[in-house]
Parts: sequence; structure tokens; C-alpha cells
Amino acid sequence: MNREKKIKLFLGSAYILIVFVFLLIFFNNFSFQDFSSYELIRENRDALENIKNSNIFLSSIIFLLATIVWVLLLGFGSPVLLVGGFIFGKWLGTLLIVFGLSIGATLLYIFANYFLKDLVEEKFSSRFSNLTEKFKKNEFMFFLIYRFVGGIPFFISNILPTIFNVKVRNFFIGSLIGMSPQLFVGASLGAGLSKILEENSEVPSFLELISSPDIFLPILGILILVLIAFALKKIFYTK
Repeated sequence: MNREKKIKLFLGSAYILIVFVFLLIFFNNFSFQDFSSYELIRENRDALENIKNSNIFLSSIIFLLATIVWVLLLGFGSPVLLVGGFIFGKWLGTLLIVFGLSIGATLLYIFANYFLKDLVEEKFSSRFSNLTEKFKKNEFMFFLIYRFVGGIPFFISNILPTIFNVKVRNFFIGSLIGMSPQLFVGASLGAGLSKILEENSEVPSFLELISSPDIFLPILGILILVLIAFALKKIFYTK
């Protein structure tokens, strides 16, 4: 085994070990009750609100860094959308989420491009061969559409472009712009949930929850984005 393969194997193994330790610490410190008890969530919301208000700049930086690490270690972003909007509101939350996920995804792409390229090509190249030529024609524009359309698990969507040799700059800017609409909608939903918790000391009924504009409008936004993404997928992903 040559020196380069040994380095790749060592760093790849270290990455897997770090992910395992992170998951172990996370599940040792959080239980299902922490996420299912309305009272606990409400109390934690108030505590997070106090921390944020005490130093919003520092808390924003910490959340941004935590988002980057989260994407690097676990590769998925859905919880971050709600948490970011929940803590920071839809505007600042969206800004932090967009940059955090884009930076984390870009670092993960760089990592995958160096360590996992052969594996990704082996597993996915035949399934996505029809996209190769489209990426070659206009890499940035097609990657922008690729990011907006989604429909692929976030971790896979971050490493899949290694097949198409997407430039790092195009990956980052395309992620920043292409993911913004759905990230804004997700942050808005998180901000709406925070407002519901602030205004209700007891669990609201499902009808009350779904009829609130702070919840209803983001859900409507999600449905509209899904329809647009479906139409774009039909247009650009056909062979």
C-alpha cells in the first residue's frame, strides 16, 4: 500500500471514529423525552432565548460553527432548519443556516472528492450518467438547479457532484443560492413553532396549530417549492 493510500485510509478511519464519538455523546446527553415533552421544549426555548439575547453575535457564531460541524459529521441538514429558525427567527436564522450548511457541505464535498471519489463513482456513476453531459455544458447553472430541486438525501447530494468534477467555487455559490428558498421556508417554520410556544402555555390542538399563519404559510411554501422542483426535475433531469 503506497503512502497516499495509507494517508487516505488513516484520515477516512479518523473521520468515521469522530462521527461515532459524536453520535455517542449526542445520544448520551439527549433522550427522546427532551424532544417529545411540550413543557421541556418550552423551558428550553426560554433558556435558548435568554442565551441568544445575552450575546447575539457570539451565539450566532457558535450556531454557525455548530452547523458546519453537524453537516461534516452527520451530513444532513433538516434539524438545523427548524432549530435555526426556532432560536434566531426566520431572517437571521436563514442567513446562519444558509452559510452554515453551504460551508459544511462544501467542506464535505472537498473531503469526499479526495477520499471517497472512487467509491462514489462505483456506486452512483451508472445511475446518474445522463447528468454528466448537462453538467459539462453549464456546470454552475445546472448545479444551481440540482441544489434547488433536491430530492436526494443531503449527505449524498453533497458527495455526488464528485462524479461531475464540480468546481469548489461553483459548489459553494450554487449551494448558497440554490438552497436559500427551501432554507428560508424551513427557518420560517421553526420561527413559527417558537412563536406558538411563546404564546401557548399548553399544547395547542392540531387544528389551532395548522391554522396559525406562522405554521400554515411555511407549509404552503414547502408545497409550492415541491411542485416547482418537480417541474424542474421533469424538464432538466430527463434523458
